Amino acid sequence: MPLDDQHAWALLRELDDPDHMEFPRGHDHTATRARFDQLASRLDQRFQCTCIVDREVQDASHHGTIVVPNAATVSGEHITVTVSNFGALAAVTLGNSGSYDEEEERELFQDTDRHRVDDELEALGYIRISEHLLWTRYDGVSDLVSYYPPEHPPTWWTRLFDYL
Repeated sequence: MPLDDQHAWALLRELDDPDHMEFPRGHDHTATRARFDQLASRLDQRFQCTCIVDREVQDASHHGTIVVPNAATVSGEHITVTVSNFGALAAVTLGNSGSYDEEEERELFQDTDRHRVDDELEALGYIRISEHLLWTRYDGVSDLVSYYPPEHPPTWWTRLFDYL
Protein backbone atom coordinates (compact mmCIF):
# COMPACT_ATOMS: atom_id res chain seq x y z
CA MET A 1 0.00 0.00 0.00
CA PRO A 2 1.44 3.40 -0.90
CA LEU A 3 2.18 6.04 1.68
CA ASP A 4 -0.48 8.67 2.26
CA ASP A 5 0.26 11.97 0.53
CA GLN A 6 1.54 13.78 3.62
CA HIS A 7 4.09 11.09 4.48
CA ALA A 8 5.02 10.63 0.82
CA TRP A 9 5.81 14.32 0.38
CA ALA A 10 7.88 14.35 3.55
CA LEU A 11 9.87 11.34 2.33
CA LEU A 12 10.36 12.72 -1.20
CA ARG A 13 11.71 16.00 0.18
CA GLU A 14 13.95 14.16 2.64
CA LEU A 15 15.47 12.03 -0.16
CA ASP A 16 15.96 14.96 -2.55
CA ASP A 17 19.66 15.76 -2.60
CA PRO A 18 21.06 18.89 -4.25
CA ASP A 19 24.42 17.25 -4.93
CA HIS A 20 23.48 13.73 -6.04
CA MET A 21 21.12 13.38 -8.98
CA GLU A 22 21.39 9.71 -10.04
CA PHE A 23 21.76 8.06 -6.65
CA PRO A 24 22.16 9.22 -3.05
CA ARG A 25 25.38 9.62 -1.14
CA GLY A 26 26.52 6.20 0.11
CA HIS A 27 24.47 4.32 -2.49
CA ASP A 28 25.23 0.58 -2.43
CA HIS A 29 24.68 -0.58 -6.02
CA THR A 30 25.39 -4.23 -5.19
CA ALA A 31 22.77 -4.36 -2.42
CA THR A 32 20.26 -2.43 -4.54
CA ARG A 33 20.78 -4.85 -7.43
CA ALA A 34 20.44 -7.92 -5.19
CA ARG A 35 17.12 -6.69 -3.79
CA PHE A 36 15.90 -5.71 -7.26
CA ASP A 37 16.76 -9.19 -8.58
CA GLN A 38 14.90 -10.75 -5.65
CA LEU A 39 11.85 -8.65 -6.49
CA ALA A 40 11.96 -9.75 -10.13
CA SER A 41 12.20 -13.40 -9.08
CA ARG A 42 9.38 -13.08 -6.54
CA LEU A 43 7.11 -11.39 -9.09
CA ASP A 44 7.87 -14.18 -11.58
CA GLN A 45 6.76 -16.71 -8.98
CA ARG A 46 3.78 -14.73 -7.71
CA PHE A 47 2.35 -14.14 -11.20
CA GLN A 48 3.58 -17.52 -12.56
CA CYS A 49 5.28 -15.89 -15.52
CA THR A 50 8.57 -14.52 -16.73
CA CYS A 51 8.62 -10.78 -16.18
CA ILE A 52 10.46 -8.44 -18.52
CA VAL A 53 13.30 -6.90 -16.51
CA ASP A 54 15.36 -3.86 -17.48
CA ARG A 55 18.61 -3.89 -15.51
CA GLU A 56 20.67 -1.88 -18.01
CA VAL A 57 19.74 1.58 -16.75
CA GLN A 58 22.33 4.36 -16.89
CA ASP A 59 22.22 8.13 -16.41
CA ALA A 60 19.03 7.81 -14.43
CA SER A 61 17.55 8.25 -10.98
CA HIS A 62 15.94 4.81 -11.12
CA HIS A 63 17.59 1.42 -10.81
CA GLY A 64 15.40 -0.59 -13.15
CA THR A 65 11.95 -1.68 -14.20
CA ILE A 66 10.05 -4.94 -14.01
CA VAL A 67 7.06 -5.56 -16.27
CA VAL A 68 4.51 -8.23 -15.43
CA PRO A 69 3.00 -9.31 -18.80
CA ASN A 70 -0.69 -8.65 -19.38
CA ALA A 71 -1.39 -12.38 -19.87
CA ALA A 72 -0.34 -13.00 -16.25
CA THR A 73 -2.59 -10.32 -14.70
CA VAL A 74 -6.23 -10.32 -13.71
CA SER A 75 -6.41 -6.70 -14.86
CA GLY A 76 -5.64 -7.72 -18.46
CA GLU A 77 -2.97 -5.00 -18.74
CA HIS A 78 0.72 -5.23 -17.97
CA ILE A 79 1.98 -3.90 -14.66
CA THR A 80 5.17 -1.86 -14.47
CA VAL A 81 7.22 -1.66 -11.29
CA THR A 82 9.91 1.03 -11.36
CA VAL A 83 12.48 0.98 -8.58
CA SER A 84 14.26 4.21 -7.67
CA ASN A 85 17.88 4.52 -6.61
CA PHE A 86 16.60 6.65 -3.73
CA GLY A 87 15.28 5.30 -0.44
CA ALA A 88 13.97 1.91 -1.61
CA LEU A 89 11.13 3.68 -3.40
CA ALA A 90 9.01 1.80 -5.90
CA ALA A 91 6.27 3.07 -8.19
CA VAL A 92 3.68 0.62 -9.49
CA THR A 93 1.68 1.49 -12.58
CA LEU A 94 -0.97 -0.25 -14.60
CA GLY A 95 0.39 -0.23 -18.13
CA ASN A 96 3.20 2.22 -18.76
CA SER A 97 3.80 5.11 -16.42
CA GLY A 98 1.29 7.85 -17.14
CA SER A 99 -1.11 5.54 -19.03
CA TYR A 100 -4.05 6.08 -16.72
CA ASP A 101 -5.21 8.89 -14.49
CA GLU A 102 -5.80 8.12 -10.84
CA GLU A 103 -9.52 7.40 -11.22
CA GLU A 104 -9.03 5.12 -14.25
CA GLU A 105 -6.28 3.21 -12.50
CA ARG A 106 -8.41 2.76 -9.37
CA GLU A 107 -11.15 1.27 -11.57
CA LEU A 108 -8.99 -0.87 -13.87
CA PHE A 109 -6.15 -2.08 -11.61
CA GLN A 110 -7.68 -5.15 -10.01
CA ASP A 111 -7.13 -5.58 -6.26
CA THR A 112 -5.83 -9.12 -6.79
CA ASP A 113 -2.97 -7.81 -8.92
CA ARG A 114 -2.33 -4.79 -6.73
CA HIS A 115 -2.11 -6.92 -3.57
CA ARG A 116 0.25 -9.44 -5.18
CA VAL A 117 2.68 -6.66 -6.13
CA ASP A 118 2.30 -4.82 -2.82
CA ASP A 119 2.95 -8.02 -0.83
CA GLU A 120 6.24 -8.63 -2.65
CA LEU A 121 7.35 -5.01 -2.32
CA GLU A 122 6.58 -5.01 1.39
CA ALA A 123 8.35 -8.34 1.96
CA LEU A 124 11.56 -6.82 0.56
CA GLY A 125 11.27 -3.49 2.37
CA TYR A 126 10.30 -1.32 -0.60
CA ILE A 127 8.14 1.75 -0.07
CA ARG A 128 5.46 2.20 -2.73
CA ILE A 129 4.85 5.78 -3.81
CA SER A 130 1.78 6.76 -5.79
CA GLU A 131 2.70 7.40 -9.41
CA HIS A 132 0.11 10.17 -9.60
CA LEU A 133 1.78 12.14 -6.82
CA LEU A 134 5.06 11.93 -8.73
CA TRP A 135 3.66 13.75 -11.77
CA THR A 136 3.64 16.96 -9.74
CA ARG A 137 6.02 19.63 -11.00
CA TYR A 138 9.42 19.28 -9.34
CA ASP A 139 10.11 22.00 -6.77
CA GLY A 140 12.92 20.44 -4.78
CA VAL A 141 16.41 21.50 -3.75
CA SER A 142 18.48 20.30 -6.73
CA ASP A 143 19.15 22.35 -9.85
CA LEU A 144 17.23 19.83 -12.00
CA VAL A 145 14.84 22.57 -13.20
CA SER A 146 17.72 24.44 -14.87
CA TYR A 147 18.21 21.55 -17.32
CA TYR A 148 14.65 21.68 -18.68
CA PRO A 149 12.87 24.31 -20.76
CA PRO A 150 10.11 26.21 -18.92
CA GLU A 151 7.44 24.73 -21.20
CA HIS A 152 8.51 21.17 -20.18
CA PRO A 153 9.46 21.35 -16.51
CA PRO A 154 10.62 18.23 -14.71
CA THR A 155 8.38 16.37 -12.29
CA TRP A 156 9.07 14.40 -9.15
CA TRP A 157 8.86 11.33 -11.41
CA THR A 158 11.78 12.76 -13.39
CA ARG A 159 13.73 13.44 -10.21
CA LEU A 160 13.44 9.97 -8.68
CA PHE A 161 12.20 7.49 -11.34
CA ASP A 162 13.44 8.50 -14.78
CA TYR A 163 16.39 9.08 -17.05
CA LEU A 164 18.19 12.35 -16.41
